[in-house]
Order: sequence, then structure tokens, then C-alpha cells
Amino acid sequence: MILQYDLSEENMKLCGLSEGEEVYYCLPLDIDLQGDYRRNSYTVMTNKRLLILEEGTLTKSYPLEECDQLKSEPQIACGILFIEHSGREVLLGRFTAKHLTRYSYLSRGMVILKRGRTEKVVSHEYEKTCPKCGRGLPNTRECPRCSGNKVGFFKDYVRMVSPHMGKMALILLLMLLSTFVGLLSPRVQRYLVDDLLTAEGKTYVDAVPCLMVMFILAIGAIAINVGKNYMCSRLGSFISADLRRQVFDKIQQLSLAYINDRSPGQLMNRVVRDTRRIKDFCSEVFCNLFTTIISFVFVLIYMLTMNWKLALLAFVFVPVSIGLSIGFRKIIHRKFHMQGIKSDKENSKLQDVISGMAVVKSYGQELSEAEQFGEAADAFADVQRGNETFFAIFFPILSFLLGLGSYLVTFFGGRATLLGTLTPGELLQFITYAGMLYGYVGQLSNLPRHLMNLVTSMERISDIMNQEPAIFDTEESVDLDIQGEIEFHHASFGYKSYQPVLEDISLKVKKGEMIGLVGASGTGKSTLINLIMHLYEVDDGEILVDGVDIRKIRLEKFHSQIGVVLQENFLFAGTIYNNIRFAKQDATHEEVIRAAKMANAHDFICQTPDGYNTYVGEHGYNLSGGERQRIAIARAILSNPRLLILDEATASLDTESEYLIQKALERLTEGRTTFAIAHRLSTLKDADRLVVIDGHHIAEMGSHDELMRKKGIYYGLVRAQLEMQKTTA
Repeated sequence: MILQYDLSEENMKLCGLSEGEEVYYCLPLDIDLQGDYRRNSYTVMTNKRLLILEEGTLTKSYPLEECDQLKSEPQIACGILFIEHSGREVLLGRFTAKHLTRYSYLSRGMVILKRGRTEKVVSHEYEKTCPKCGRGLPNTRECPRCSGNKVGFFKDYVRMVSPHMGKMALILLLMLLSTFVGLLSPRVQRYLVDDLLTAEGKTYVDAVPCLMVMFILAIGAIAINVGKNYMCSRLGSFISADLRRQVFDKIQQLSLAYINDRSPGQLMNRVVRDTRRIKDFCSEVFCNLFTTIISFVFVLIYMLTMNWKLALLAFVFVPVSIGLSIGFRKIIHRKFHMQGIKSDKENSKLQDVISGMAVVKSYGQELSEAEQFGEAADAFADVQRGNETFFAIFFPILSFLLGLGSYLVTFFGGRATLLGTLTPGELLQFITYAGMLYGYVGQLSNLPRHLMNLVTSMERISDIMNQEPAIFDTEESVDLDIQGEIEFHHASFGYKSYQPVLEDISLKVKKGEMIGLVGASGTGKSTLINLIMHLYEVDDGEILVDGVDIRKIRLEKFHSQIGVVLQENFLFAGTIYNNIRFAKQDATHEEVIRAAKMANAHDFICQTPDGYNTYVGEHGYNLSGGERQRIAIARAILSNPRLLILDEATASLDTESEYLIQKALERLTEGRTTFAIAHRLSTLKDADRLVVIDGHHIAEMGSHDELMRKKGIYYGLVRAQLEMQKTTA
């Protein structure tokens, strides 16, 4: 990510830098206020001033100490830059959309400089550029545009099959044996015709040994091909299983931002369908590929040594067929790529409808959803139909071109036999080899279709495998036994770097303290706890856990010491016992029951048909909301967390369930550092401190009584809820 464009000497003079003043950032301001493109216009930030250069003129200059805030906001196909200066907002200019991310880091850079720090803010999203095309690279090892080349594909394929080289060697041996047997059979046929059937004084008894050899060769070819196909099927199954594990493991390592940007259907297709395609290629194509290539080479050489003129006639249309196959390679690749995209959309729609079937039925939208799914299915079918139509026309044309060569061989070979320059056995052998040659070419002409199918699936899998996790352990990561002290130090974060959700958050929480997070919807409360759980990393500033930067704590160790209870807790399809035990896989039966009792869940569990072995179904939808919450609390208690996160843990529950859950939470929070979010503010009255978030910042902080006396934002929220309760009473 480039945050400093080179200024010409002339523009540097315009800046009029004073002693000790240094240019830290320089970005194009390449659209004027009327929307026209312009050159030689820049936003320049030094360690003392913010400068605007417009077409060779210094038009604005603001000392940083007089600037309250620098903001960039996205517009349609562009962005705008304005500054809060001396209590008022001043529009500075506009820029093209490609600079949105850069300007967001410029805004943070001003905050850094105003604090007297001198490090330069850089983007963690684009830390390097592609050496080939110069594009900024996201969190991937390779450039998306340049990684789809042949070298990259073969490298990925070799890496995929390398653990199975022993099986590969055996398969190649069987391929060579299959080639040898296939080439030997026509030679035996030639001997049968020329030396036995057409020779004088020979009887059928003389032909029996030759026929027996042909029979044995046929049986041997069948046995070799059965073994080869079996080994290839096993190889495909092993590779597919390995890939599924690797892709699944990789998905779990990737950031929530990457996963949330993709539909479940897309990710499921990577794990299931694309790995199945690779298995099918190994089982159905690879097992014959090298046999075909080796046989093709040997048949061609043998035909040339037998009769080079007839060989050239047989081969005259083969280069045309191969050229057409290679020429249409990119078209075939695009067709399979588009087919994959449409399949993703169809599967995503299906997954959404099945997951939300209760909502669909509640609103009577079955017909509407059926129409939308039908549109997605029709779009996939249209692409698939177009692809099959293309192949149905393309490959018969290739077969016709190859067939022309066989006519030439039959005509000129028969003529040579009649003239006596070629024996009938040699003609039979040559025609047999020519038929084999055309069969091999036909298989090779189908190869681009299978190969592009494989390449498409490999690219889709590589899209995941080449992603670098946004959050990962390093050699410097440490195992930390958390005590519970949390500190935010000038932390800023946005899911999109040019749209900050939290800015300049500073907060210190003592061990065992309970913090209530308060604010309107969308102000960043859930984002704050996501940062505490290290599901995302701050863009600026730092979060300290017991004085240690959270980025330096080993992830598995850190997450094992966190307990989470959410408004909609996720239960896995399985038993109640396994759902509680999920937080601590080695927990004993007694520990699970003790946690359930502390969560006020034991009694209702014992009333279920199978007790702790009751199957709860996907998402636990056959349990009530209060029952799911108590299982989630039991899960959190079992892990014995040092850091506890409560996000609307008692929302949308009946009075009895809320009472039971509140009692369970009191036991759970005792002695633990706790962050709690609740829109029902009465549940946070006993918190040690309340943090009110408004406008991306911490607006107020204090106990319930302190904030009520202050009569600020929190006071207004409490009064509004009290009025609402009176109205509904």
C-alpha cells in the first residue's frame, strides 16, 4: 500500500518546509469538486501541517494542532476528504475510489502525528506488490491475476500428489505395462496373417499357439487395466480426502472477515464439489493419461519406421485437431469458471432457504423463495446447457477431422498392398496402429475439457489455500495464563479500513471487574468484544492483556481461557452432553453435570427423554431459547474462563427463564473479568463500570449512579426505557 507518492522538486518548494519539518504522507487528490479529473494535485501531511496542493498551487495549509479530525468518506465511484478545523468542517477535495483505503490510513496517520509519535501508518491489507503486474496484493501468497498460469497450476498439482508418490510410481509402472501389451498385440496379428494364414502349407493347428498368445495378451491387458483403475481410484480418494481436510483446516484458520465475505455455499463447494472433481480427474482421466501419451509416442514412432509416407498421411489432420483443442483452451476454461460461479449461487440460495425455513414458512414466502431458487437453478442450467452444447459440437468436428486420415491410410495402404509393396499383415498392423493413434488423439482432444475442469477446481481451492490468515501465531507468541487485566490503548478498527467503527479507544479494566457496554445499535459494542476475543486485529493502537500485546499471545491458549454467552448461542447437532463438553473436550461426566447445575440447566435436562444424551438437532432448534442459553452458560462454566463475554445473554426471554439465567450468570461472573452488553439497562446496574459508546468513541464512563447524576447519554437511554415500560405496562 503506497502512502507516499513522489513530489516533484517544484511541489516540494511549494510546501515551504520549515526546519525539522518532514513530509510523512502524500496522496493524489485527483478529482475536483465538479467531478473532473485533474493531475498534479495532492494531499500532503508533514509532522506539523496538512497541506493541499492543487495543480501547482498551495491552496490550503492547516497546523496539525488546530485540526480536530481528518475524515474520508466513500461516495459513488469516489471519496471525499474533509477536516474538522477550529470547530467546523471544511471540505478539502475529492479523490478516485482506488485511494479510499489509502486515505483512511492517512486519517489515522494524523492522529499518530498529533500524539507526537513518528512511525508511519501502513496498510496491513496490501503490504506487498506483485513483481509481475505491480498490483497491490491482499492477504494471499500469490497475485490473483498472475497465479493462474501453467507453472502455478502444475506446482499446486505436484504439491497435492507429492505425499502419494509411492502409489504414483506403481500406477506409472502399470501404465508402461499396459502400453507394452497394447503395442505387442498388432505385431502378433501381423505374424498371424503373413506367416500363418496366407503362407502355403500352414493349417489351423499352426495358428493355435498364435491365437493363444493373443488371448493371453487380451487377458493380461484386462488384468493390468483393472489394477491400474483400482489404484487410480484409491489415489483419487486419498488425494480428495487430504484436500478436504486441508481446505477445512485452512478455513478455520482464516479470519472472520474473509469467511463473512463469502457465502456458505461457496465455501461448501470448495470443500465438497471441487475436491470431488479432482478425485474424478485422478480416477477417470489420470489413469489413462500417461498410457495414452506414451502409447501415442510409441505408435507414431513405429508407424514412421514401418512406412513413413503412410504415417504422414495418417498424421496429416492430427496437428489440426490438437491446434483446435489448444486454441479453445481459454474458452473452455471460462466456461467451467462461469459454471462454478452459478453453482455457488445456486447452492448458497439452497443453504439460505433450508437454514431459514422457519422464517420462510412463517411469512408464507414458499412460492417466492421457490421462484428465486428456480431463477438460480435456471441460470446454472443455462450455463451448463451452453457448455454441453459447445462440447457436443466441438468434439464431433475433431473426430471428423481425424476420420479423414483413416480414409487416406485405407486408400493408399490398400493400393500399396495390391502393388505388392506392402503385405496384408503389414496393412492390418498399420491400420490397427492408425486406429489406436486416432483413439489416443481423440482422448487427448478431450483432455482440455477435463484439464480445464481440474484447473478451475484447483484455482478455487488455491484461492483458499493461498490466503494468509489475518491473525496467526508467530515464533514470538507466548502462552499466557490470563489474570484478567485488559487495556485498550488508542485502538481504532473498521471492518473496511475506510469505514472505521471504533476510533481512538482507550480503556483500562482491572482483574475481576465487570464492564457494561452501552450504546445504540451499530455504535460498535459487539465490535469491541470481537477485538477483545481477538477475532479481529486493531488497525491502530494496541490491546494489552495483563500488560502483554494481545497479538503476541498464542491463539489457542488465549481462546481456551475465554467464555462466551451470546443472545443466539450456537448449538451443534448432537447430544446435550457433547454440546456442554465442547468447551473442554477432556471433561469428566461429573464436571459436565456440575457445570449444568451451576447454569440451572440440570433439572430441565433430566426431564428430557434421554437426559444428557438427548439429541438437540441442528442449531438446537428443538430446545427453547432459555434452555439453549442455559446450555451455553454451562459450556462457559465448564471451561472455567478468566475472561467472560456476555452479549445480550438474557434478551428475548420469559421472566422465569431470565431469572434462572440471571442467577446462573451471577455465579459465572464471580471473580472473572467480564464484558457485558445489554439493551435492557437494568441488568447492568450492578456493573463496576458502564462504558457508553457513541460516534465511534467512548462518550461516557462510570458507575450507574455516576452516569445518572451526569445526565448525559446514559441518563437519556435509561429515561427512554423507563418511559417505554410505562407505555407498555
